Amino acid sequence: MITCPFCGSEILEGADVCDDCQHSLTDMSIPQPVTPVERGLLKDRIRTLNPRVPYVVSPETPIGTVLENMLAESIGCVMIVQDDKLLGIFSERDALMKLNAEVAQFVDRPISAFMTPEPITLEAKNRIAYALHKMHVGGYRHVPIMTDGKLTGVISIRDILAYLSEKIGVPV
Repeated sequence: MITCPFCGSEILEGADVCDDCQHSLTDMSIPQPVTPVERGLLKDRIRTLNPRVPYVVSPETPIGTVLENMLAESIGCVMIVQDDKLLGIFSERDALMKLNAEVAQFVDRPISAFMTPEPITLEAKNRIAYALHKMHVGGYRHVPIMTDGKLTGVISIRDILAYLSEKIGVPV
């Protein structure tokens, strides 16, 4: 049992309204951030992660060229863009799952045949907690970042881990 903050009546935990005074109790169940890490995740915006400039290729780029560039540049994903429109994303996970050991037979095929089309995107103004939630639920390691409808960056789960490490005072 808990006590209604409005009238003092005892009510069952989880109730939406007090049976006696009919006041809404939904605000009582919203957890409040306690630690600096929790407050930062809920307050700070994705732009504070300094999203990296995305590596961009056209949909016709051969998969072999894309893989060579990803390896040479040590990047985990590329964005497939045409006429300033984000068409898809291709990540190292896509390379493993879609190409795997048969990569040699696909080197001349276009990246558009292997990309993940219409990827979930986030806005630079979104909060970091929202990005973390989207990445967790979707199983994404990389997310394109948009600003006013234009592709402006990319974040990875490593960016969020670095942010969290900084917040808790662990050197990266």
